[in-house]
Order: sequence, then C-alpha cells, then structure tokens
Amino acid sequence: MHFGPRAVFAIIWAAWVASWIVASWWSARTQKRAARSTELLYHVLIGVGAVLMTPWVARRLGAAPLWNAGDFGSYLLAAAALAGLALTWWARIHLGRLWSSVITRKENHRIVDSGPYALVRHPIYTGLIAAILASAVAEATATALIGAALIVFGLWVKARAEERFLTGELGADSYEPYRRRVPMLVPRLWRR
Repeated sequence: MHFGPRAVFAIIWAAWVASWIVASWWSARTQKRAARSTELLYHVLIGVGAVLMTPWVARRLGAAPLWNAGDFGSYLLAAAALAGLALTWWARIHLGRLWSSVITRKENHRIVDSGPYALVRHPIYTGLIAAILASAVAEATATALIGAALIVFGLWVKARAEERFLTGELGADSYEPYRRRVPMLVPRLWRR
C-alpha cells in the first residue's frame, strides 16, 4: 500500500492529536488556573490558524499551491513534522503530571529544567512550531502559510502568558534564573 505525502501528513497529525487527547487524562490536579480572559487571544489565533491550514479550506477558497515540493521534498517535510511532534512527546513525558493544555499551576508544581526543558523553556511549543511550519511548507498555499503564522504567533502569546503566570505563582526568584539561562522557543545551536 502506497501513501502519498498528503496522506502521510494526515496520518501523522491524526495519530498525534489522538494520542495527545488520550494522554490528557494523565495530569496532576490543578491548583490554580490563569484567568480565562488570558486564554482567549491565543485560543482564537491557534483555532483560526488550524482551520486555515486544512487543505479543504484552501480548496474552498481557491488557493492554489505557490510551489510544488515534490514527493521527495514532501516526505522530507513529513519527517521534519514527525521530528517536531516527537519533541512534543519527549517534553510531555519529561514534564509528567505537571502538563496541562491551559495555563495552570498543578499540585507540587516546580520548574522543570532538565531534558528538553534544558534546551528551551517551551519545548512542546517548539516542536509544534516545527511540525506546523513543515506542514504549511508542504501544503504550499497562502491559506496554510497564513494559518501557520497565526498558530506560531498564538503559541508565542501563550508562552509569554504562561511565563508571566509562572513567575507570579512560583516566584521571580525561582523562575527568572531559569528564564535567563534557557531560551524561550529556539534552542541555542552553539555556545561561546
């Protein structure tokens, strides 16, 4: 059985979404949640971006591909998306029961600064950004690229809000040294 690039992307994303939803039950009890008004902007950005990235929206709006990555290029981009989503799983497993889909403080919350959290402060968002950009480049439509940009911006907004919340909840004395030491979303590729 041969799967074309579009089918491969669909399988990768469907498997990730399904596994992410199932794993959402494995989380510690929430002690405090950020104000819902804090969440509105990033939810809208990510939601609209996700809709724009779907191939059926491009077809419905008549958005033709801007380039053709070809099968080989598309499979390479699928591998990049898979690597990004693998990073999200490494980070989620490493975070353990402290994970939440929204901005919260969990029972026994602490700063996790090892594993992927030693590379970037938000490795789940970093992995998602890599996977989303690879998917948008493979789709190659203006709608997909705009959708990807909205999602990336939404994840950045969420990361900033999460950092403000965690600084307030865990204390600047705890969070600021980690923040100064580890980049937010893009790992340092070399050290001086």
